[in-house]
Amino acid sequence: MNLFVEAWNYLSDTANWGGPTGIEHRVLQHLWYSFLTVALSAVIAVPIGLIIGHTRRGSAVMVGFANAMRALPTLGLLTFLVLGLGLGLIPPLLALITVGIPPLLAGAYAGIANVPADVVDASRAMGMTERQILFRVEVPNALPVLLNGLRSATLQVVATATIAAYVNLGGLGRYIFDGIGLYRYDLVLVGALLVAALALVLDGLLAVAVWASAPGTGRLARAGTDPRISVVAE
Repeated sequence: MNLFVEAWNYLSDTANWGGPTGIEHRVLQHLWYSFLTVALSAVIAVPIGLIIGHTRRGSAVMVGFANAMRALPTLGLLTFLVLGLGLGLIPPLLALITVGIPPLLAGAYAGIANVPADVVDASRAMGMTERQILFRVEVPNALPVLLNGLRSATLQVVATATIAAYVNLGGLGRYIFDGIGLYRYDLVLVGALLVAALALVLDGLLAVAVWASAPGTGRLARAGTDPRISVVAE
């Protein structure tokens, strides 16, 4: 119980929030690492998922690839990358994308692949090109699933980005690793609580985005969709 009291005292002390080692700065660092990782993962995973979902080719390879990435031990991979590339931001980013790519890849593929076939066939019958079908019909209808993939990737990356502190970078992992090294387990708890709080806030924001993106509800304007095609995704 004293551990929680000490953690609360640390969090409630305004002196611990400002400065280059303060909580505010550590939160911003953690968000930055997470944003870079999710953005890089999306650049790699989303186009591949869209293409495979649209063409229905290569799904078995994609599943195997995603499962293989999930099986990689992130901290062990980070250690290996540091030995090969040295310290810096690149090794943790490369290690973290193994966490971010699988849910984004699965979300993009599943979203496109589950668009009703009659909608796609109707689009082709109206003379739409494959590119138009993908971006004007399939992507808008698949948006909730795509965003769910982003939501899952964001949560996993935020939770795992603490490993950046393992290679002397910042972020909320700094409290965890420094706390362990100093036997200050109240700091470890502070780091864990802040990571959990950050993940919950981001999850709530993305949950609203998923809710708003449901096709047929009018909650989110979907620019570029064909008005002749309307699908209620249920």
